[in-house]
Amino acid sequence: MDPHLLRTFVSVVENRSFSAAAQELGYTQSAVSQHIAALEADLGPRLVHRRPVGPTETGERLMEHARPLLLRLDAARADIARLHATRSTQLTVAASPLAVTPALALALARIRRVAPGLAVSLDVLGREAVVAAVMAGDADLALVDGAAAPTDPLPLSDPGPLTTTAVAEHPLAVLLPADHPLARRRTLQLPDLTDAHWLDAPDTAIPLTQLRAAAHTDGFRPQVTYRGTDIRGVGTLVAGGHGLAALPLTTAAELPGTAAVPLSAPRLVHRTEVLHPTNPPAPVPELVALLGR
Repeated sequence: MDPHLLRTFVSVVENRSFSAAAQELGYTQSAVSQHIAALEADLGPRLVHRRPVGPTETGERLMEHARPLLLRLDAARADIARLHATRSTQLTVAASPLAVTPALALALARIRRVAPGLAVSLDVLGREAVVAAVMAGDADLALVDGAAAPTDPLPLSDPGPLTTTAVAEHPLAVLLPADHPLARRRTLQLPDLTDAHWLDAPDTAIPLTQLRAAAHTDGFRPQVTYRGTDIRGVGTLVAGGHGLAALPLTTAAELPGTAAVPLSAPRLVHRTEVLHPTNPPAPVPELVALLGR
């Protein structure tokens, strides 16, 4: 299976357009059509409906494999490039929103003091995009957060050949409107909230998939989906009664119009982990050490 054809297929499906895929990839529309036809000839069944453009059932199944395959190819290319890279004067950090903390800012400040010529770039992305960025070599180091049992690693989707280190743990809380009937509780138990109205904010609050896994239920159905990366947006929607959210207690307690009630069961913590390649550039080990203090 030609990875160039596979990349074209993913672009067509994600854009729902042959012309948009051509523009994204720098091809002509005719070349994109030829790529899709060649991939279909290779695999057999039709993969893409032409009008309207979208994946067939077989195409949907291929998409489940295509993104991880392409990401692994990008990761291999980046890993080889790092072996022969010269010392860089640029440090790129990718972080999920809840991983951007005062501890990170302080660690970056200390790194810049010992390396005054170092230019630092911080990219705030969704959780999956953070992992993809460091795998593909677009970031030197990634910080990603989520919920996990105190002794378990984060449930990351195929982090590949990366080194993972836990650097912070904090108690979890349920964020409710200030006038919610449960707002004055001392603690809350997650299984008691499976039928409540929740806010789905997968890139900012704790993903509902992680809550379902922890509570062993298919509950926690969202009323509203928020696709931003601004924590204040989550707080505003919760305060307005659009659903509950799970956040680290330290963050949740600062959001106006809401109440943060600690989560007592099951035993979950908010964990932040650092991901980096096995052969990172010079500033990365020092930054990891500072973050782990």
